Amino acid sequence: MKVSVSTLTDRVWHHISISTTQKLIQACSTLNIPIFATTQNAARLGPICSELSLPQSAFQADKTAFSMLIPSLRSALESASTSSYQVAIVGIESHICVTQTTLDLLAAGHKVYVLADGVSSCNEGERGVAFARLAREGAIVTTSEGWLYECMGDASIPEFKTIAGLVKETKDSTGEAVQTLCKM
Repeated sequence: MKVSVSTLTDRVWHHISISTTQKLIQACSTLNIPIFATTQNAARLGPICSELSLPQSAFQADKTAFSMLIPSLRSALESASTSSYQVAIVGIESHICVTQTTLDLLAAGHKVYVLADGVSSCNEGERGVAFARLAREGAIVTTSEGWLYECMGDASIPEFKTIAGLVKETKDSTGEAVQTLCKM
């Protein structure tokens, strides 16, 4: 599993997706899931927001392409031991970078989850259109909590108690994100 973060918060329709991304960063650290993060032309649009506190181990790159699947990220993925991955995507903009990244990952043979409570856009209406298109193309549009439990698969794993505690701790912000961002 991989988690990708692409963010441009000052123009986003609803910033609640940041709390979802924060939760996912903590969960990925617990579950040893690598994190890949990009900025879109950071010199003009700014860096990844500091609230995310990406771990040192996170792959980070700046890009001008709308897809995250730039050569340096492609190389990082290829350096791992398997040829296809399950990738979860959060970030912005739903209809631009999230869509083009998802389509590129699907074309490369990866299983892609688009986490609706962690994806936003400058225009609220763009999200539903993007989610419908991505689902038709083969992406799995779901929520962060649903994806986390799918990753774990079983309550008997050692990390379950930590993840269940994180889910409980973030229940209110998750509920707000789902109510706000998961209307399709």
